[in-house]
Amino acid sequence: MSLPRTLGELRESAFSEQRLRTRSVKDEMRENLAARLVCPDPMFPGIIGYDDTVVPQIINAILSRHNFILLGLRGQAKSRILRALTTLLDPQTPYLAGCEIHDNPYAPLCRRCNDLIAKQGDETPIAYLTPEQRYVEKLATPDVTIADLIGDIDPIKAARGGHELSSEMTVHYGLLPRANRGIFAINELPDLAGKIQVGLFNIMQEGDVQIKGYPIRLPLDVAMVFSANPEDYTARGKIITPLKDRIGSEIRTHYPQTVEEGIAITAQEAWTKRDSLKLQIPKYVQEVIERIAFSAREDKKIDKRSGVSQRLPISTMENVISNAERRALRHKENVVVPRIGDVYAALPAITGKLELEYEGEMKGGDTVAREIIRLAVGKVFTHYFEGEPMTPIVQYFDQGGTLKLDETVPASKMVQELSKVPGLLEKTKKLGLGASEPDAVRAGAAEFVLEGLYAHRRISRNEEAGFMAEARRRDQPGDDPRAKAAKRNFQ
Repeated sequence: MSLPRTLGELRESAFSEQRLRTRSVKDEMRENLAARLVCPDPMFPGIIGYDDTVVPQIINAILSRHNFILLGLRGQAKSRILRALTTLLDPQTPYLAGCEIHDNPYAPLCRRCNDLIAKQGDETPIAYLTPEQRYVEKLATPDVTIADLIGDIDPIKAARGGHELSSEMTVHYGLLPRANRGIFAINELPDLAGKIQVGLFNIMQEGDVQIKGYPIRLPLDVAMVFSANPEDYTARGKIITPLKDRIGSEIRTHYPQTVEEGIAITAQEAWTKRDSLKLQIPKYVQEVIERIAFSAREDKKIDKRSGVSQRLPISTMENVISNAERRALRHKENVVVPRIGDVYAALPAITGKLELEYEGEMKGGDTVAREIIRLAVGKVFTHYFEGEPMTPIVQYFDQGGTLKLDETVPASKMVQELSKVPGLLEKTKKLGLGASEPDAVRAGAAEFVLEGLYAHRRISRNEEAGFMAEARRRDQPGDDPRAKAAKRNFQ
């Protein structure tokens, strides 16, 4: 069915005047939310780990018709949640065509639209907004002005139209009026200057604003939502008390509470669809990557006030896959299988996302990251092999055996090298592997066993000699100083 294109057609359509006049954006979101609550589908698809914590609070805020703010550290999906609110808007919303502030056809605000209806009557053209067009987002920065958000006098409009500067026809509307009949989101609210926040709460409460000294009544219909990092209140600014008082609900977000939730988020967000080769990511590699973020959030050498973003495991996963892909392409292998060595190769994706405390700065970002990787490997290894006897493997190294795994060799040759260690390949059965698995899978699993023993200090490893007995480590030349620092940390 075609949509009405004039005001006269609109009056005779399903877009009733009474409904459009009386239903605000918050009422619209409330009604659509109430209709969706009876369905079993997720309220916000793609948002993982908030079903029992954040999402119920957001639902309560919307049902209460509140403006609300999401408080949380970086990388906690605050912006994604705000953008997902558009799913609670109607598919089509009529407005007066050409209007900068998307005026309601039955109750226009601006002078231009009132004059247009007076002139054209039922022939006044109608256009429609999609939910995405009704969402306006602004990143708060200290240089944002009241003109950016509310508006300013446009002398060019005045000159071209022959209007006085005090006329409403000369106003160039800012972002907030342009969000009329929609959702207006401000990210990092504390970064907004105090005087600009004053302008926000004034228009939120009374709908009044002055532009260049001229009072203009703008009873806007806007649902206002915000995001902020709670640590920014003192680091870069604060939310002024009158504005906080007018924000109906304050909702705290959080990082994934379980490794499984983190793995699901990383699997959803990381770019893993590579076109070149078949990709097979072992579960233990996924767990190690996720454990890196969990361990970093608990590490005293990392600034907890800054947080460790969920982007860390996402970027790490992409880098790990790329390193494995590079190896597979070089050796013309038909399957890409990431392994623990690839996690160490992904240090550039980790170090840039860690804000270090003084002790961490003294050690250096690479050293801290290596320690965290080793700790993560140790935890995952314990999960799979706790209580499993590893004596034959450890004895091989205690009796003088060494094993250097070269990333440049094909997986088949690596399996041959690993088979020299008694019982090593057999231990991979604990990871659910069978004898028919590709060499790349078996090689990665066996390397994980060795890395796990290294993480628990049952054996040792350095850059030149590879894996060796823990007791022989001190006598080996060429120890990596970063590995030495990692060892001291675990001792």
